Parts: sequence; structure tokens; C-alpha cells
Amino acid sequence: MAGLPARGKSTIAARIKESFLASGIPTEIFNNGDLRRQLVDRNTANSDFYDPNNTQGSALREQIAVTNIKNAAQFIEQGGEVAILDATNVSRKRRELILSMLTDHPVLFIETVNNDPEILEANINRKAGLPEFAHFEHQEAMASFKERIRYYEHIADPFQNEANYIQVDSLHNKIIKFWLTDHLPHFEQLRDLLVTDYVKNLYLVRHGQTTDNLVERIGGDALLTEKGQSQALLLSDTFSSVPLPYIFCSQKQRTWQTAEPICSNQSHGCTLIPLEEFNEIDAGICEEMTYEEIKNQMPHVYYERLMDKYNYVYPQGEGYVSMRTRIDRGIKKALFLSGNADHIVIVGHRAVNRMILAHFLYRRIEDVPYIYVPQNQYYHIISMQQKKLFELKKIN
Repeated sequence: MAGLPARGKSTIAARIKESFLASGIPTEIFNNGDLRRQLVDRNTANSDFYDPNNTQGSALREQIAVTNIKNAAQFIEQGGEVAILDATNVSRKRRELILSMLTDHPVLFIETVNNDPEILEANINRKAGLPEFAHFEHQEAMASFKERIRYYEHIADPFQNEANYIQVDSLHNKIIKFWLTDHLPHFEQLRDLLVTDYVKNLYLVRHGQTTDNLVERIGGDALLTEKGQSQALLLSDTFSSVPLPYIFCSQKQRTWQTAEPICSNQSHGCTLIPLEEFNEIDAGICEEMTYEEIKNQMPHVYYERLMDKYNYVYPQGEGYVSMRTRIDRGIKKALFLSGNADHIVIVGHRAVNRMILAHFLYRRIEDVPYIYVPQNQYYHIISMQQKKLFELKKIN
């Protein structure tokens, strides 16, 4: 692996390992950070440990890198097929060291790139909560991690066709460029994995019943009814035994009210993250109107939308067609920020959840606005190379 900190290297490394192991390919990860925490007595979360001018810190990091390279080579010699060196490896000097020590094996560098400032800030915020930074105040931990990134930026050298190399946009699962000089075993499987949305268990939930739902009023920011609150509590019980490190919702009160009891009922800690990308469709001039009011007061809007629901855009608002970009971005954000979590929940709205389902499950565009999204059931989605699953389950 290669790339600046907080760009998704470890997440991709873990996915490669899981996918390869599921295919019977002996694979192991050798993470420099894990080895550093095992071998170095003092806490190394302070940014000065990564200062290129800190000769003692530089020597220690070099020693750790050499040890892990040797461990990886030994794994291959003992029957392993794929060894993953999980570290920044951004300097040409470090990459040349790897190549010089692994002359008997083909080496591929996978560089992860993601310069989206919002995602980067959110990921740094997540990392600042790790046990490694427990001795810091949260803002101090974030500042220290950002300083660590700046030190790595200072020593980073771009790839110049020096080896087998893939550059991946780790947010959008997109290969930006690659350069291959050797035949690489398992390359087709690896390449497919890098561009695939990798979801172990996604539970897609619609918010509970609201006061607006009772009269079919669209948009707005309504609160849950008593029944909606009961639905939220049932969801909380349903997921009480499922470890959920992250729950994502929209910025609307009804999704937050639905998600909060689920999060509070988690025994091992849970972070609730509202994303504007998951806000319900903006009905423009029809916001907070009922369908009957739209039909009576704006029949042209009602019937034009009825004829082509997917492509119709509300005046001064949105349509399914114009939501697609932001919904796709929301999905990418949620998957990136959740790392390699085994289970995540998204609490969304009816139109939003239809678009999320359409992202994973093929539907003709004219059928997307009619995907069934009930309030008393939820979708369970698995999307991996070896397994695809879509099931609609009742709330217990």
C-alpha cells in the first residue's frame, strides 16, 4: 500500500485480505503502525515522531519497515501467496527499499488518493478517537494527526513508472491510472475488488411514521408520531445484538429521532453521523403540501410528474434524476467513513432509500420511484465479490 495518512489504505488492505482468503488465497497484512505500537514503549501518536528531522524517530520507523518487509518475505517463503505491506510508503527511498528486499517476488504498489476536504476532515476526526490518541484532548489529537500528514507530504515523491503501480480514488472506488511491467497473479480479481462497492452488512432503514406521513404531506421537517417513536424503539431492540460502530442518517429530525435510540442501545459505542446527502427530495414550490393539494392547486405539476416520475424535477426543487449525484456521494461517504466495519445502518427517507437501493440493485430508471420502502421493515444488503444479498426483513 502507499498514500498519505487517512486515505483509506488499511480499509482497502483489509478488503483485499478478506476477498482473497474467501477465494482460498493465503493472504496476510503487515501493518507498520501495528508493529510500531508493539515494539515501541513510548506513545508514538505525537506528531514529532514523524518529523523527518527527528533522526531517532526516522531510524525507528526505518527499523519497523525493514522488520515488516522481512516478515512479509518470510510469509511468502512459508507458503503464503499475497503479503500486504500496509504503510504510507510515500517516499521513493522507502519504495526502493521494498523493491531491493523483495527481488524474488513481484511487487505491486496500490496508492490510495482522496483529497476531498470534507471526507478527509471527517476521517481525521474518526481517527482522533482511536485509543492511540487517548492521552490527547480530541482537538489536540486532530491537530497532531494533521501535523503528521504534513510531515508525510513533505517527504512524498510521486510515482514515476518505477514499478507495478495502481492509483485508486478510495472514495469513489475508481482507478485513476496504473502501470504494469510484470505479470501479477490474481490481478483481475484485485482490480475488480478495487472498483467494487464493498459492503459486508448494510441495514437500510426508513424513518418512523411522522405527523406529515398521516396526511401524505411531502418534504418539511416533521417529528415522529407516537407510533413512529415506537417503531424507533423496535428498531433499537432489533439491532441491540448487532455491533454498529456507525449509523448514518439525514439532517432531518425524523431520521435522527429514528436513529438515536438504535445508537444509544449499542453496548460497545456507536457514532451517529448526519449527512446532508441523505436529506429527502426537495419538492421546491411543493414543499409541505399534500399530494391532494398539489393535484388541486397545481394539476400540471401533479400530472407531469405522474407521467415521468424519475425524470420530473419539482419547480425550484429536485427530482429523482437530479438526486442521483448527491445520493451516490452520500453512499461513498458512508462506506468510506465506516472503514471496514462489519455492520452499518443508514436511516433515510422513502425517495432517498429508493435511490440507495437502485445504487446496489439494478432497476430500470422508470421503476426506481416505485421501489417498495415500508416503515415497518428494513433492507439488509451485502455487496462483495463472493456474495450479493438483498433481503427485506421485518422489524422484530
